[in-house]
Amino acid sequence: MTEPVAAPVPEEFVQALRELGLAGAEPVSGVPLTGGVSSDIWRIDTGRGRVCAKRALSKLRVAADWRAPIERNLYEARWMQVAQEAAPGCTARVLGQHPRLGVLVMSYLEPSQYRLWKEALRDGRAEIETARAVGRVLARIHAFSAARPQLAAEFATDAIFFDIRLEPYLLATAKRHPDLARQLEALVATTQANAVALVHGDVSPKNILVGAAGPVLIDAECAWWGDPAFDIAFCLNHLLLKCLWNPGATDAFLASFEALGTAYLEGVEWEARAALEQRAAALLPGLFLARVDGKSPVEYLHDDADRERVRRVARALIARPVPRLQSIAAAWRAELDPS
Repeated sequence: MTEPVAAPVPEEFVQALRELGLAGAEPVSGVPLTGGVSSDIWRIDTGRGRVCAKRALSKLRVAADWRAPIERNLYEARWMQVAQEAAPGCTARVLGQHPRLGVLVMSYLEPSQYRLWKEALRDGRAEIETARAVGRVLARIHAFSAARPQLAAEFATDAIFFDIRLEPYLLATAKRHPDLARQLEALVATTQANAVALVHGDVSPKNILVGAAGPVLIDAECAWWGDPAFDIAFCLNHLLLKCLWNPGATDAFLASFEALGTAYLEGVEWEARAALEQRAAALLPGLFLARVDGKSPVEYLHDDADRERVRRVARALIARPVPRLQSIAAAWRAELDPS
């Protein structure tokens, strides 16, 4: 991996660090970090240590015109603090958040100690225990928050979540598939109607680091008090898509799909497992289709035939929902290996 190149740290970051008491008058240095479409992210070295700082963008770095309020990282900071209580070590530590400048400062996780799950999956390293651990951590966060409904007042982000998740994924996809618009709009309504726990909103392999003590979730800019089925469906969706990125690891990806889903459902204690699984199984095909026809198409699918495979399976499952997550994996396996 290429070492990031040092650059002048933007003044908003320097000002935020100083006003938060995380840096003094001494010069600071840093390097911009890559990978985000929704924030500027920096590794910054101060006289008091190394930190990671991020500032939300009002217009996301995608081809579509996709905008979102910059105050969302206030809620990201709150999500991180709740998640740390629920499962210590499952996210970076919040060091400070500057509401006016929209800058969030957190502990820096050294790449030598944490590997990005997405990179491991790209290389076909789909370790079952990592998948199980992700499922367990996600369930712990959902269970912890569901038992504390008073937290809902700290996450008044319905409009933000709609703008950066429900509209660009499901409703934008409905415009491309008008014959399925009724079903996709119903998924939005169901997701909005089941507000029972704290949702990360972007549980993706690109936002999961794997360290010696287990998975670490980052980039909770979509934090929302809502339907936990969204998080599990969003994450499992990526394991299906990875079968097209590295076809040789399909069996491992689908085994990870089963392990993650099973571990998560075993931790569901705030509602009937079957009810949550049914919502996740209905939502997942909509998210699957969105990654080829929504505002945020997955970047590694370039082949029209692969995109058509996604459309074929997703459309069938949206039209005729199934109640079990494993039924979705089976339909995808049948598409990939019709023999």
